[in-house]
Amino acid sequence: MISALNQLVDLVEEHLAEEPDIQRLAGALGTTEYHLRRMFSSLAGMPLSEYVRRRRMTVAAADVVQGEGDLLSIAVRHGYGSSEAFGRAFRAVHGAGPGEVRRDGGPLRTQPQLRFRLTVEGSTPMDTRIVTRPAFRLVGHAARVPLVHQGVNPHIQRHIASLPQEEHLRLKALGDTEPGGLLQVSADLDPDSTEGSELTYLHGVALGRETPAPDGLDAIEVPDGAWAVFRTSGPHPQALQTTWAATATDWFPSNPWRLRPGPSIVAVLERADDFSTATCELWLPVEPA
Repeated sequence: MISALNQLVDLVEEHLAEEPDIQRLAGALGTTEYHLRRMFSSLAGMPLSEYVRRRRMTVAAADVVQGEGDLLSIAVRHGYGSSEAFGRAFRAVHGAGPGEVRRDGGPLRTQPQLRFRLTVEGSTPMDTRIVTRPAFRLVGHAARVPLVHQGVNPHIQRHIASLPQEEHLRLKALGDTEPGGLLQVSADLDPDSTEGSELTYLHGVALGRETPAPDGLDAIEVPDGAWAVFRTSGPHPQALQTTWAATATDWFPSNPWRLRPGPSIVAVLERADDFSTATCELWLPVEPA
């Protein structure tokens, strides 16, 4: 995976003025675009699309400062159809328009070319199991919410708080298959995991494929397949978010599995009354790499 990510970086450099063919590269490397994008954003700390934009504007800034042609020519050279679109992208990265930078020589915010390296530590074993599950469905109450990487997601918090207590009890009684108990489900996640991008959050339970979903509940159909299940324990949600990040930095690079499209599921096994600490299971859909 480390080698694949470095080849992805090289592909971006070779095609800065156009959209890189990530799907073709992933196929040649024996992986998927979905997994490649998820691993890049997790390890780089930014979506692939944002990295491409920053690198493109870093190279373009040299042309602007050196006076290599008019601004429209530079815009076209770097993949933009108009000087206005180029100017917006340029300002978003550098904090100043290309005209100002040409006049003043700055400010410039450079994005260095990334290189991924594997650091072997192994000091924190991950409590993991692989399970294969037949198709099932997730049912409950769903809402579209923005992605928040760290800390409590207030949009999810409000969604759960809006449900009456008796509804939580009713949902819990409905579940009849693994993962058990009340579940926190994230679906339709942007593969780049962009902060603020929308996802579908479902507060509900898992039902066997043959169990009918009660009226009035949202449902997500989940196909059969393998799951990597990570057990976490400690301050909530910090322990869960740390483990989630470690799946990308530690677990996937050293195990013969890759992510496949599908919902991620958190099952809360035990928790303090105020939810300050919790023991959870994080279920991620995987397939052999």
